[in-house]
Amino acid sequence: MTLRTAVDVNVDAMIEDLRTLVETESPSRDLDALSASAKTVAAVIESRLGGHAAVVESEAGPHVRWSGGGEPMVLILGHHDTVFPLGTLERRPFEVVDGHATGPGVFDMLGGLVQAVHGLAALDDLSGVEILVTADEEVGSHSSRALIEERALACGAVLVFEGAADGGALKTGRKGCGSFQVSITGRASHAGLEPEAGVNALIEAAHQVLDIAALSRPGAGTTVTPTVASAGTLDNVVPAEAVLHVDVRVETADEKDRIEAAFAALAPHLPGAEISVHGSIGRPPMPQSASAGLFAVARQLLPGLEGRSVGGGSDGNFTAALGVATLDGLGAVGGGAHADHEYVVVGAMAERANLVGGLVRALRHARSDGNR
Repeated sequence: MTLRTAVDVNVDAMIEDLRTLVETESPSRDLDALSASAKTVAAVIESRLGGHAAVVESEAGPHVRWSGGGEPMVLILGHHDTVFPLGTLERRPFEVVDGHATGPGVFDMLGGLVQAVHGLAALDDLSGVEILVTADEEVGSHSSRALIEERALACGAVLVFEGAADGGALKTGRKGCGSFQVSITGRASHAGLEPEAGVNALIEAAHQVLDIAALSRPGAGTTVTPTVASAGTLDNVVPAEAVLHVDVRVETADEKDRIEAAFAALAPHLPGAEISVHGSIGRPPMPQSASAGLFAVARQLLPGLEGRSVGGGSDGNFTAALGVATLDGLGAVGGGAHADHEYVVVGAMAERANLVGGLVRALRHARSDGNR
């Protein structure tokens, strides 16, 4: 079972569909842009696969759902929102130069969507296949999480078309990730006349930064990183307020619990200071065990394919946490996610499109064998 028997896909057609998606800009939280993008995604799916791609409205923007009918068997999961603001396309238009396709969102993750659709289009039977393309992955998937989890449980297997890891490796594990905001309230006073009358929120913030950073356990795969801080109003006023933002990544559920408990237990160092904490580790870890079976099949189809655990999160974290078999990083080979040098390797697109077709065939055969 290898990709030698795969049906060739039309790379030129994939490039044109990718151009269409990239040129319909889709920044997260821009509801008008996301509405236009969802209609474009739906049109591409319908033109290549037939049937009807439903646009599902939500407070974060419209999601797109498509089904090949029959008993659900596999969920193709992606998102159409990007991190780039409107107008980026004018500065950085879609181009194909020296074997690289570039443009806002081309790697994360519009290239993966195109590959998935064209890989499925090469199959004779799409019964049991569902596609869900969400509108809010880049901002936490708050509106789409319930729908993602519902369809993942119904299908029993999830293929996530986020961009590949370095060198084209699949993403076989992901850290859980979240963010916390620590707000500190002190008391203002004149910094020259009576500094002792104030409670310096900036000094309290400095204590908290050290306490928070000490929560990291690199040996356990846990990173706790203060990233943004703000405090004060004028240079002659003892600051009455400060705010810290913290990025957290964990590999295990135990570490998730430890970190969340530690943030809840943060206490002030200065008399009179007050602390409030908001946030959580919203995306649970995706253990390698969740991808093991599907990755083994992928390696049979494409010998030499590598798997890698990565620090970033995706919607695959949610589906893996439910115990649903989940394989991530099936999207574009390239790099530069969220950066101006974002690119897709055009020469790898056909192979990746055929990989999704091979995985769906394998899942169908496994389902048939299991029902005998």
